[in-house]
Amino acid sequence: MSAEGLVILGATGSVGESTLAVVAENPGRFPLVALTARSDDARLFAQCVEHRPAFAVLVEEAAAARLEARLADAGLPTRVLAGVDALIEVVELPAVGRVMAAIVGAAGLLPTLAAARAGRQVLLANKESLVMAGHLLMEAVREGGGELVPIDSEHNAIFQCLPNGDGGAQGVRRLILTASGGPFLDTPLEQLSQVTPDQACAHPNWVMGRKISVDSATMMNKGLEIIEACWLFDMPPERVDVMIHPQSIVHSMVEYEDGSVLAELGAPDMRTPIAHALGWPQRIRSGAPWLDLVGTAPLDFRVADEARFPCLRLAREAARRGGTHPAVLNAANEEAVAAFLDGEVAFLDIARVVGAVLDTLPAEPVTSLEQVLAVDTAARAEARELIAALQGASA
Repeated sequence: MSAEGLVILGATGSVGESTLAVVAENPGRFPLVALTARSDDARLFAQCVEHRPAFAVLVEEAAAARLEARLADAGLPTRVLAGVDALIEVVELPAVGRVMAAIVGAAGLLPTLAAARAGRQVLLANKESLVMAGHLLMEAVREGGGELVPIDSEHNAIFQCLPNGDGGAQGVRRLILTASGGPFLDTPLEQLSQVTPDQACAHPNWVMGRKISVDSATMMNKGLEIIEACWLFDMPPERVDVMIHPQSIVHSMVEYEDGSVLAELGAPDMRTPIAHALGWPQRIRSGAPWLDLVGTAPLDFRVADEARFPCLRLAREAARRGGTHPAVLNAANEEAVAAFLDGEVAFLDIARVVGAVLDTLPAEPVTSLEQVLAVDTAARAEARELIAALQGASA
């Protein structure tokens, strides 16, 4: 197995499965060192049967034991590891050259940092790693001598539109992130209090997991992307704008000082940015559909309404305050979204919880990973207290 070996962190999620589809489109090019998941041993077993990785990791030990037994019964040689430490172990293996960081939420931070420190090419789909600990992750990339290539369709688009993927002094006036507006773009505001989890997860263009689908509905996803873009492209928050583009064909744009605007267009399919990142700086097959410009016309653009999407405003505030406030934002949002999906709070309560936690916990300069994790814990505890209070008020 060559140093081109690939580890997919979060293989059973939507980005992980899309990554495996791209790997299958390019047989022999990306040898699979390891596939990882939290607890879905049934899906991971099916992936092991089809793709034959050297290692499989499940964070939950009982799930790992089930997988090990099934692989043994099937006569497959894939070695099974268990626990969070195993995620770090596989990204540090000598055979690994690339790591797809696709674990959703704060859980992806530690293995992503480990991959960066090990000098891997990190294909970053876990935006929370930059949101929570951008300074630490960028420092780890520099010290490890690896690369960070964005997977989010918006940031991958900007990466493609910038010289060498670099911002800063390249004559860039601003970055423009596009957003579909989610399923409630035109829903009357008075109806949003009655939104159900299934409605919030019914994204009009993209097929995504439930948490990120809710983030798209609240536009918190775009707010997190603002913070991510600041770190990836060395841009201050005031030079990162958001524009509503319901068709999701223009994935993002870069406006230059000379008046030029460069945009990346494609069908709304995550296989396209994944293939770009895996093959970069070359181009490889993705298996995604070709873009039919005539069939998708016209393309519309609107201003992002922060009154309709208060989470976007909260994320901008966290970006401006900096320090630990993006980590507070992320932790409070994860707890609030989980509570909404479990039917514990209403859709509009997500922004209320996040705003209250940001107002309660002060922003501090980021000094260490331990500090970031402590802030994450404190913000989650505060969010859960607020959620319990909201439940009590509505009982």
